[in-house]
Amino acid sequence: MAAEVLFVDDNKLILETSLDLFRSHGIDLITAENAAEALELFRHHEIAVVVSDNRMPGMSGLDFLSRLRQISPDTVKVLISSYVDLATALTAINSSEVFRYLLKPWKNQEILEVVQEGLRRYRTVQAMRREDEAVLRSLAQTIELKDPNTKGHCDRVAVYALLIAEAMGLSKDTLRQIKYGSWLHDCGKIGVSELILNGSGRLNEDEFKTMKLHTDWGADLAEKARLSEVAKNIIRHHHEKYDGTGYPMGLKGEAIPLEARIVAVADIYDALTTDRSYRDRFLETEALDMVRAMSGEALDPEVVEVFLKVVPEGALPSSEEVLGEAPVEPGTPTATLSLVRARA
Repeated sequence: MAAEVLFVDDNKLILETSLDLFRSHGIDLITAENAAEALELFRHHEIAVVVSDNRMPGMSGLDFLSRLRQISPDTVKVLISSYVDLATALTAINSSEVFRYLLKPWKNQEILEVVQEGLRRYRTVQAMRREDEAVLRSLAQTIELKDPNTKGHCDRVAVYALLIAEAMGLSKDTLRQIKYGSWLHDCGKIGVSELILNGSGRLNEDEFKTMKLHTDWGADLAEKARLSEVAKNIIRHHHEKYDGTGYPMGLKGEAIPLEARIVAVADIYDALTTDRSYRDRFLETEALDMVRAMSGEALDPEVVEVFLKVVPEGALPSSEEVLGEAPVEPGTPTATLSLVRARA
């Protein structure tokens, strides 16, 4: 049974126009005129996204969405109101885990984009939760399609991180979780516009603020997918800096989880040795010197020291070779692509 989109509003005209709008864009809706009717639908349908008006007879939209935290916690929740109400918006976000808060009358393109983003978010979480290696790798590769310059980045970061972690004597299970976290470390970029990801110059202040949000967005996805703490730490903290000047939390030194410090070194080295939209790659010797220079500032000195000893010359091994495992069967990138295609 395919996941569906539910609109809840006591105004029949709004439901009818919403049906027409979304059907014209290939999205089928189911509708309900009140919260009680909507709750009954959850007994028979898998609902990926629910869009609910707030002021309705009987149960309010806010109370309805709060109920869904127990009934269908993965459903992406959108609350709509006819007027600006900051208190309601904050309550919706804090107590109901509302994904977006929109005002009536909405713009068609706005509501379409919110629902499409909600669908991608729901399906991405479901794919991540299965923790199937082929699916996780395929998902990471698909997210990379938003930025063609990063093709293969997640795989290479995983290999570099595994080489470091293995040399540091971390357990096999931790190594495997580092692999998953490395593959998915940039999964929050699903919410970043290609205009920002693929720009030819340096980001302006507002663009950089948006880019920095990808760590929290990715960690939120990982939390909902119930990934391990190791994987979540990598996704959230791989842009922290050893001297405390990184993001999202400005953690310093060993307050940064070790797995994130490991992936930070791998991530930076791979970024330096590959072409980007705003610069050409550096030679490997130049990149190694730059990583060495970052030791004690952006990067953990101990991790850098280990990396400089284990970084391979020439062709990289696969992550399976590092772990001594059988190769992962190829996933289905075209199928996974449908989960995250287009701008979020």
